[in-house]
Amino acid sequence: MYLIVGLGNPTREYDRTRHNVGFDTLDVLAEELNTSIGENKFKGCCAKGVIGGEKVILLKPQTFMNLSGESVRAAADFYKIDPEHIIVIYDDISLEVGQLRIRSKGSAGGHNGIKNIIAHLGTQEFPRIKVGVGAKPPRMDLADYVLSRFSAEDRVKMEEAFKEAVQAVQVMITEGDQAAMNRFNGHKEQ
Repeated sequence: MYLIVGLGNPTREYDRTRHNVGFDTLDVLAEELNTSIGENKFKGCCAKGVIGGEKVILLKPQTFMNLSGESVRAAADFYKIDPEHIIVIYDDISLEVGQLRIRSKGSAGGHNGIKNIIAHLGTQEFPRIKVGVGAKPPRMDLADYVLSRFSAEDRVKMEEAFKEAVQAVQVMITEGDQAAMNRFNGHKEQ
């Protein structure tokens, strides 16, 4: 069984912001799996599906980004899912808009949602899909930037990135992290 977590902030105010690309990707995945993320459990909204014969739980923590680990830990404990079967999808400002980077483990890299998940799971050993949202403009506050929305042009790139991230999730589950890294990392780099 896999737990697929999309990070973001709840409430309409944060819809479609850079920080909510994890939520957006999970919506695309839910559609692909013909399910909807509506059940309120584990301080989040969740749904169940199957990818490549494996049961999957889709989870959007509703704790706000900086406390995402509370929701992830509750779901992982309930379903007895090991960290290496928890795939976390989130925004990354060090990647170009729409670029993906898949890792099987690693530090938080300054991302507060990931920092909190690491703290709650007690390990960095969980796979993740970073979705590029572009670099913060100089002199702009980081919080303001990640809570801002994409231009129409960039939104088109992001919609493609969400579909690609969904494919990456499927490859990670059916063929493994390394196959997904080989196929998706560095894609779209200039």
